[in-house]
Amino acid sequence: MDPLPNPSPLATRLRNTLVRYHGIADGEWRVAKKTKDATVWRKPSEEFNGYLYKAQGVVEDVTNRIVDHIRPGPYRLDWDSLMTSMDILETFEENCCVMRYTTAGQLWNIIAPREFVDFSYTTSYEDGLLTCGISLDYGEVRPNFVRGFNHPCGWFCVPLKDCPNHSLLTGYIQTELRGMLPQSAVDTAMSSTLANFYSDLKKALKS
Repeated sequence: MDPLPNPSPLATRLRNTLVRYHGIADGEWRVAKKTKDATVWRKPSEEFNGYLYKAQGVVEDVTNRIVDHIRPGPYRLDWDSLMTSMDILETFEENCCVMRYTTAGQLWNIIAPREFVDFSYTTSYEDGLLTCGISLDYGEVRPNFVRGFNHPCGWFCVPLKDCPNHSLLTGYIQTELRGMLPQSAVDTAMSSTLANFYSDLKKALKS
């Protein structure tokens, strides 16, 4: 088990990585799923033998409220159907923490419940916000869970210029679920999970 990292250099590195992903040319992405709420693309990850996913959709709300629903905190468990528990293990400052969370089984439990320990960081980006995270090898793995690993992930949320009470939400996710899983099942689950994330989030913001 690794000790907790120094948060400041890790936060800077994480932000720079996400900004780089945000600058990847459109032509490098392939559409994986399209719904009325979001489009999901993917490309081979540079971090592991899987995909980096990009999801994007317009959400009808102001940037701060949307990000408050996404980042670690009381809102997330209320609406995210995939997340079954969340504990903040360490808080470095208001916008920076280490959290442990668990996810429900997926695809008729072909994908068993997972546990993650993530470093999370929220910062300003252009006129909006970026909330991002990366998994840490920290803490004992609880029984009945496989420990998954999130390579650099994050959500950019910026107000639409001509309609500031709507925001463009763009996510970059690359999750290594680990355990003995067929890659095709993982790919199906990831695309659907990201599309559902938008529809669930929109319902939560309206309620």
